[in-house]
Amino acid sequence: MRYIRTIAAVSTLAIITLLIVSCESNTSLEFKRYYSEGAEIYQTRCQNCHGNDGAGLSALIPALNDSTFLKKNKNSLACTIRYGLKGVININGKTFDENMPAAELAPMEIAQVITYMNNSFGNQLGIVTMDEVEADLKNCK
Repeated sequence: MRYIRTIAAVSTLAIITLLIVSCESNTSLEFKRYYSEGAEIYQTRCQNCHGNDGAGLSALIPALNDSTFLKKNKNSLACTIRYGLKGVININGKTFDENMPAAELAPMEIAQVITYMNNSFGNQLGIVTMDEVEADLKNCK
């Protein structure tokens, strides 16, 4: 009888431990959803110009592997994606003057692609939520 109780207690403890270890936090799951959806959007909408490795196109199209630029322009990235970009920008000491076309993406899609860019190509900047993108889009100039 004591043996059965011991086995039951050990089994219960093992199951609880397995559940705790195997469960991911909601934040982690949300990040993975944003990132994987963002990867698909990037491949279909951005990769042609910015490259599959985010290296850009020499002096024509900027690379996306400069986390300093991404951090510094965090609140304008959604506007840039939604409405495009015209005029000169400087990234990592290089000047770019090619127009970036507007992308007809929903706020969620913009959040997903920014999350992908922010966490690919050597960047590790975390998730950008749809709420953040919607707030940033209200402030576009």
